[in-house]
Amino acid sequence: MEYNDINIELEYEGSGDYTVPVVGVQFKNAGKIYYFSPNDLELKMGDDVVVETVKGPEFATVATNIIEMEGSKLTLPLKSVLRIATPEDYEALKRNQAKIKDSLIKCDEKIKLLNLDMNLIDCDIALDGSYITFYFTTSDDNKVDFRELLREIVPIFKTRIELRQIKSRAKAKSIGGLGICGREVCCTTFLSKCEPVSIKMAKDQNIALSPAKISGVCGKLMCCLRYEQECYEKMRAKMPRIQSNIGTPDGIGTVLENNVLTEKSRVKVQLNDGTYDVREYHISELQYTVEAHTCCRDILDDISIDDEEFE
Repeated sequence: MEYNDINIELEYEGSGDYTVPVVGVQFKNAGKIYYFSPNDLELKMGDDVVVETVKGPEFATVATNIIEMEGSKLTLPLKSVLRIATPEDYEALKRNQAKIKDSLIKCDEKIKLLNLDMNLIDCDIALDGSYITFYFTTSDDNKVDFRELLREIVPIFKTRIELRQIKSRAKAKSIGGLGICGREVCCTTFLSKCEPVSIKMAKDQNIALSPAKISGVCGKLMCCLRYEQECYEKMRAKMPRIQSNIGTPDGIGTVLENNVLTEKSRVKVQLNDGTYDVREYHISELQYTVEAHTCCRDILDDISIDDEEFE
């Protein structure tokens, strides 16, 4: 989102530290939050407003209260909130929403006529109808030359038109759907920003690396893999390393496996009669104490158990 030239006078010291009053708005449910100048309006979360953008006036919903934000974190000068939505604005919004389906059909007809590798997903119409944005995807996210398409559709809509290519995550956010959990996908309900997700997160959480189990409706790794990753990392840091020698209430053993959810470790221990057994202990029981292990902590790492001796 770009910003227009609305002058905001800033008073700040030579250090460059200053704040600007801003209000955050969203153009779609669970969409990205953009910051605008409140323009001395009394605004609160949930208010419907009209804001000025490079595409013309657009309908938005206030997502934050008016706050002071560091100027260094903003792209200045800011655009402004024009007004709180009026009955006329709601009528204009309703008319534009009614035009979306017809606009997509007309544009799709031209795409098929030109045999372009484009799949229309959605379109946005500025509140005053002066700007239309069509969102599309292509197979394998390939680039496509749509200049000829623009020449075909501009005379139809008689307004400024933008064709914007989006990827699979943005497509899922626009269309919506149900995840494997049975709930509506996060990106359409509350997730305003898609954070990076890696296969390492699935491995850290001991999730089966099956595409059907770790992929979302977009075909990419599920965003929810990130939700608990920080907890897994913190908990894993408290647990013993695999194959490390450690003391248990039953003697010295070698760590075979850690279960982060139960905070327990499976340990192969040598019992007093010389036999070996695999037992599970909570991490609170794995303490290096002379009383529990009949040896001191400094020599634990010098003791090893041969896996071949265990049957």
